[in-house]
Amino acid sequence: MSLSYEEKQELKKVFDSFDVNHDGHLDAQELAKAVNAHEEHKITGVEARDLIKQIDANKDGQVSFPEFLEIVEGNRKAAGKAGAAFLDAVRKTQAGTHVQKVGAYSATGGDTAHSYSEEEKIAFVDWVNDCLGQDPDLAGRMPIKAEGEGLFQACTDGILLCKLINEAMPDTIDERVINKKGLSLFKKSENHVLCINSAKAIGCNVVNIGPNDLTEGRPYLIMGLIWQIIKIGLFARINLSSHPELYRLLEEGESIDDLLKLPIEEILLRWFNHHLKNSGSPRRVKNFHNDIKDSECYTILLKQIAPKGSGVDTRALAEPNMDKRAGLVLGNADKIGCKKFLKPRDIVTGNAKLNLAFVANLFNMHPSLEPVDNSEFEIIEETREEKSMRNWMNSLGVDPFVKYLYEDLRDGIILIQLFEKVYPGIVDQKRVNYPPWKAMGGEMKKIENCNYAVALAKQVGFSVVGIDGKNVYDKNKMLTLSVVWQLMRAYVLEILRKLSQDGKPISEAQIVAWVNTTLKNAGKHSQIGGSGFKDPALGSGVIILDLVDAIQAGSVDYGLVAGGDSPDDQLSNAKLAISTARRAGAVVFALPEDVVEVKPKMMMTIFASLMAVGLGVRK
Repeated sequence: MSLSYEEKQELKKVFDSFDVNHDGHLDAQELAKAVNAHEEHKITGVEARDLIKQIDANKDGQVSFPEFLEIVEGNRKAAGKAGAAFLDAVRKTQAGTHVQKVGAYSATGGDTAHSYSEEEKIAFVDWVNDCLGQDPDLAGRMPIKAEGEGLFQACTDGILLCKLINEAMPDTIDERVINKKGLSLFKKSENHVLCINSAKAIGCNVVNIGPNDLTEGRPYLIMGLIWQIIKIGLFARINLSSHPELYRLLEEGESIDDLLKLPIEEILLRWFNHHLKNSGSPRRVKNFHNDIKDSECYTILLKQIAPKGSGVDTRALAEPNMDKRAGLVLGNADKIGCKKFLKPRDIVTGNAKLNLAFVANLFNMHPSLEPVDNSEFEIIEETREEKSMRNWMNSLGVDPFVKYLYEDLRDGIILIQLFEKVYPGIVDQKRVNYPPWKAMGGEMKKIENCNYAVALAKQVGFSVVGIDGKNVYDKNKMLTLSVVWQLMRAYVLEILRKLSQDGKPISEAQIVAWVNTTLKNAGKHSQIGGSGFKDPALGSGVIILDLVDAIQAGSVDYGLVAGGDSPDDQLSNAKLAISTARRAGAVVFALPEDVVEVKPKMMMTIFASLMAVGLGVRK
C-alpha cells in the first residue's frame, strides 16, 4: 500500500498523539498506552517491548515516524496479537481525527461524521452580532438568534460571510461587488465564490468547501470557515510590527528571532504569564483549558490589564462556586469591553478554542505592555509580495500555519509540503525530518530538509543556481523568495496545464496571447502590449475588468469603473477588478496596490487565474 502525502500528514498527527513526551519517538510505555486507550485491546509492557522490536528497524529501542509508516504501509509486518492491536489503535485514532467531538449536533456525509459545538456556535453568533449588528445590508437578519439554525440560514446568500471577511481583514472585498438585491440562486452562488476566493486570499484553508456547501448552509463547514476567519482576524495584529512592546516577553538569553519562532498561541501564553508574574502570583498557565478552569488566573490577568477606574476587581477569588466565579470574571471582562466568546461554563469546562479567542481579544484590546524604544531593535515590515505568498501557502493548508515567512520556512518542512501540493507524489517521506528538534543535531536536520527542498526544485526545473539549503535556513530573503515565487508560479501554471487541450505546459507569452485573443473576440478594445505583464496600461485595472466581462458577459458593472487616471481612480478600479475576478472564480492573492504599480509577478498570477476560469468555462 502506498500512502498519499495527505494520508502521511494525517498519520503524523496520530504518531504525535501517541508520542506523549514529544521527543519524536515512541517507547514501549507510550505504545502500550496508545493501544490500551481502546477498550477492545489490552497489551502488557512485555508485549509492547516485543512489538517495539518488530517495528524498530535501526534497533535503537524506540520507534521513529519513518518506522511507524513502514508498518502502517504494510512494507514491514507487526505480527501477533500486539501487532494487530497496534494497527487497530492507529486506525481508530486516525478516524477520530476526522470528527470534531463536542456539542450535540452532527451530520454525516459519505463515510465521514461531522459535528460542531453548540457552545462554539453561540460564541460565534455573539461575535457576528457584535461585529455586524448595525450593518444596514444585514438589517433583515440581525441580530441572529443563538438557538437553532439561524447562523447557518443567515449565511446562505453569502453577504454575511463576505462582510465577516472584511471585518477580520478590512478592504479584502470591494463591497460594490457583493450582490445584495434581487438575489437569484446564481447571484447567491457568485457571492459564495467571492467569499471562498477572498477567504483563500487572507490565508483560510477552504480546500473542501464549495459554493453549494454555503448555499445549503452546511453547519460544520460554515462553523469551520467562520472560525478560520475569526482566528485570522484576531491573530492579525499579534506581531512585532503592530506591537513592538512584545519585545518585553523575551526571556533571559533570547533574541527577537526566538520570539518569531513561537506560534501565536505560545506568545499569548507568555503575555498571560508576564502579567501573572508582575502581579506577584506564583500561578502560570501552560494551556487554554485545564489551567484556566478555576478562573483565578483570569481574575488576576484582568486586574493587571484593566485601565484605572474601570471597576475591575478580584472578588471572584473569594467565590467558592466555580460557575459563579467564572461569571464574575466575565463581568470584569465586560467592564473593559471584552466580554466576547465565553460563557461561564466555557471557562469551567475549559473549552480551549473559545478561551484562546477570549485571550487573543483581551490582548488586542488591552495589551498593557510597557512601550519600547524603537532603537532597541529593528522592526522589519512584511512586504506585499511576502504577504501574498504567505497567504497563498496558508490557503493550501500547510502545517504549521505560516506567520513569519522566512522564520517559518527555515526548517524546510513547509517548502517540502508545498512541493508535494504542487507536484503530488514527488516527496520521499523517508528523507523528511520532523520536529521535535534535539539540541544536538537539530540544526543539521533542518538544513537537510532545506537541502532536500532545493533538490526538489532542481528536479522540477526551477532556477536555483547559487541557492542551497543553508541559504533558506539562514533566512536569506532574496533566495528564499525566489524558490517560493517559482512554487507559486508553478502552482498556477500547473492548473492551466491540466485545463489546456494538449496538457502541455503554458508559457507566460501564451497567457498574454490568450488574454488578447479573448478580449478581441469579445469586442473589447483593451489589449496587453508588447511588454507583457510590465505593460503600464495594466495599472488602470480596466484590462482585468474587460477580461472578466469577456469571460462572463455582463458580469462587470461599468458604471462603477472610474474614468480618470488619478491615483485614487486607479486604486478604486484595482479594488473593483480584484474582487470582480474573485467573484468570477479566479483565485487572486495579489493586492490592489500590486495592480496600480504593475508588479509583473502578481499581474501574471491574476491573468493566469482568469485564464484558468476561461478555460474551465470553455470545457
